[in-house]
Amino acid sequence: MSGRGRLTVCAALASLLTALSLLPLASPSGWYVQALLVVVVQSAVGAAARRIPLARPLTVAAQALVTLLLFTFAFARGQALLGIVPGPDAVARLGQLVSDGAQDVGQYAIPAPVTPGIRLMLVGGVVLVALIVDALAVTYRSAAPAGLPLLALYSVASGLEQGGARWLWFLLAAAGYLALLLAEGRDRLSRWGRVFGGPRRASGAPAADAWEPALAPARTGRRIGAMALGIALIAPVALPAMGGGLLGAGGAGGLGHGDTISAVNPLVSLQDSLNQPSDAEVLRYRTTDPDAGDMYLRILTLDQFDGTTWKASERRVGDVPDTLPTPQGLSSSVRTTPVSTSIAAAPGYAQNYLPLPYPATRVRVNGEWRYEPEGRTLVGDQGQTTSGVQYQVASLEVEPTAQQLADAPPPPASLEREYTQVPSDLPPVVKQTAQQVTRGATNAYERAVKLQDWFTITGGFTYDTRVAEGSGPDAIARFLRDKKGFCVHFAFAMAAMARTLGIPARVDVGFVPGTLQSDNTWSVGLKDAHAWPELYFQGVGWTRFEPTPSRGSAPDYTRGATPSGSGGDVPAPHLGNTSAPTVTASAPAGCGHAQRRLGDCGNGSQLPLGPPSGGDGPGGGTIAALVLVGLALLLGLLPMAWRSRVRGQRLGGTRAASAAPVADGPTDDAAAPRTLAAWRELVDTAWDYGVPPDESETPRRAAARLITTARLAGTGAAGAVERVAGAVEQVLYAPRPQPASGLADDVRLVRRALHDAADRPVRLRARFAPRSAVRVLWRLTERWNAVTARWRAARPRVADALRRRTPGDRTA
Repeated sequence: MSGRGRLTVCAALASLLTALSLLPLASPSGWYVQALLVVVVQSAVGAAARRIPLARPLTVAAQALVTLLLFTFAFARGQALLGIVPGPDAVARLGQLVSDGAQDVGQYAIPAPVTPGIRLMLVGGVVLVALIVDALAVTYRSAAPAGLPLLALYSVASGLEQGGARWLWFLLAAAGYLALLLAEGRDRLSRWGRVFGGPRRASGAPAADAWEPALAPARTGRRIGAMALGIALIAPVALPAMGGGLLGAGGAGGLGHGDTISAVNPLVSLQDSLNQPSDAEVLRYRTTDPDAGDMYLRILTLDQFDGTTWKASERRVGDVPDTLPTPQGLSSSVRTTPVSTSIAAAPGYAQNYLPLPYPATRVRVNGEWRYEPEGRTLVGDQGQTTSGVQYQVASLEVEPTAQQLADAPPPPASLEREYTQVPSDLPPVVKQTAQQVTRGATNAYERAVKLQDWFTITGGFTYDTRVAEGSGPDAIARFLRDKKGFCVHFAFAMAAMARTLGIPARVDVGFVPGTLQSDNTWSVGLKDAHAWPELYFQGVGWTRFEPTPSRGSAPDYTRGATPSGSGGDVPAPHLGNTSAPTVTASAPAGCGHAQRRLGDCGNGSQLPLGPPSGGDGPGGGTIAALVLVGLALLLGLLPMAWRSRVRGQRLGGTRAASAAPVADGPTDDAAAPRTLAAWRELVDTAWDYGVPPDESETPRRAAARLITTARLAGTGAAGAVERVAGAVEQVLYAPRPQPASGLADDVRLVRRALHDAADRPVRLRARFAPRSAVRVLWRLTERWNAVTARWRAARPRVADALRRRTPGDRTA
């Protein structure tokens, strides 16, 4: 491989290795394969353009044009001419995908679902960085500045992804950059030779007689690489942390500056979670609540509605009090039952917010946790997550009657003002539908029950996980029209409609109760996550409603005027599968009460614990697969790398000898090793192209066999073989060997002739799987045999020495 070809491969490899750091940000990771293919094609176009050769700007332009065609084919095929030529419609489609991707990045938590917009941004970012690196390092022959776009790509990924295998991504990115620097140094050295500095005075020698070689490019590359790696290690310490959207660790945000809780949307792709083939246990708890089927575990409250989605406000946090304050709006006239619950989080479940029953009155948990009083939530500080945490919670089971809710007085003006806000661009159909559904209701409670019943019973809605979550101000209007969705659609829509009716409302994110096990513990799976609305009633406080049909459990106080604890046809609470840990929907319908009691609802509680949505990146299987693939590629390239290195060592010394002036008389002591090295390289090259060596033959006989077998007779390569064989005979047999020159050029001439005469399979094998690489195994075997022989020889002496040291062998 030529120096520039090697540099092209290293530039693409450096970009792709650095791009691995983006894998934890989105799932699944199939987008990386797409980026890899585009980078390979882009690099091949650059190599072809440089070989023509084209002017440097034209080379970069050709690469950019081909990349645009590939992106058009991949992302805007339906709008392009012939499926690949971008026109105005295709450009508009790409622009819309970029806009959608930017919106999705702010909406989803890590790992985000790979929506078309996010896929375009990921693939486009990697390909753009690869184009810049290729242009700087290969086209313009300046590899050191190419580290800047690589560092930018790694810094973005490192800033977004929290925890996980960041050290692995750093090592891979650093290895790619160092390989690029060393490839450039080698290429520069092969084209220009070593650069010598000016004269320096040596002790006792005149300046004109002493020359100091300048630093080799490889050494310079190592110094530049070490400096870049040092900056990469120090910079994250000096730079502030980023947060928001994909920036939130564990998919639920965290603490911002000034002891505030970040306003982060914790929603993830519910379709991915609901449709995944397996469930994994994330929590297990034991509780004194006799009716734990109604005990939802709340993670976070979303109280800001911008017409597009719901998200959490930025609020101040403080130390966790020994006893949490009395829940807002709850009066002593409402019946409450104290409940104690012990909860254990799985080691693979790592997110910032602590799942709690509502309203919690006391929490005992180790670690760095802070308390946010408005939402009554605990958020991890200084990297604290739920992974492997065990904690105890005292809470209240609030049991209002329907009459108490119906008689609730107006809420405080400040609370009503904050929690009934709706954006001005909310489609009018949302309020109109709410008024139509609640026609005839005489109070806020009756309106809330009518909304819940409309979604779950009378409205004709269908639970469907295949419906896109949607975005934009018209998302709720589309849901009300199509009447298909999952828990996020229902929770968002009911809370928005309640606000248009003047009822304070917000959305909770957490888990449904889970599945009762045979040991009286409850198992909460990855798919047990859920979203539901909370409405405020003065005297009762924030009150849960359940608008999602066949999911969760409708509270007793929402069944008309029937007080809590009365009979009636009560739908069985759903305790089966739901969705991803930060927010996800409930499990499939059809799990009866008896099945739940026996633990047969298929919650996967016996499955191994896995990382929750919004965790530390791709699963261990994905990382292991990537590492194994990388190791396999490296192992596959080792024979080629070894032969290239050995060839350079053998012929490099021979070239130096041939360039040196030849004096009369005997050759210097290094002439014989250099000549023998050239002969060994000739023999191994012939072996790689199908002419095996025979150690019993003389050099002349071996040369004749090579010429005959490879059909080199009558060519310049035959004369080169004979010259190298003659030089070896001189070294081995002549009393005064005559110096030979040009042996390295002769070996290269023979190698080119063998390459041209071989067919494609032989060429590929000679390059990527050279037969002579087996010498490495022979050498290792010889060293192993030598070590074992020395050990066998030394073993009796060691045993004798140990026996002399034992007390029984000592003499008085």
